[in-house]
Amino acid sequence: MYLEIITPEISLFKGEVSSVTFPGAAGSFQVLKDHAPVISMLTAGRIKMRLADDTRTIDPASGRVVLDTSDDHAYFVEIKHGVVEMTNNNLIVLVD
Repeated sequence: MYLEIITPEISLFKGEVSSVTFPGAAGSFQVLKDHAPVISMLTAGRIKMRLADDTRTIDPASGRVVLDTSDDHAYFVEIKHGVVEMTNNNLIVLVD
């Protein structure tokens, strides 16, 4: 599935992922390929994404996308709040 994480200023991440875990308002939740359509508010916390392949775009200047040192296919993004929308295996995440 395709994930894009954007802020009002920059695009933090674009790429194919196999799973994403979000800090939801009612607790953490994970999205996998072929998940039902969803729109959810996000709270302060960490988005964890597991890459499906090596094709990705990360904004290195932001310093907000961090490699998980225990898994070279996983990255973290710390957020204050945001919203996520999933439709047809496309995830768009707007964060601050």
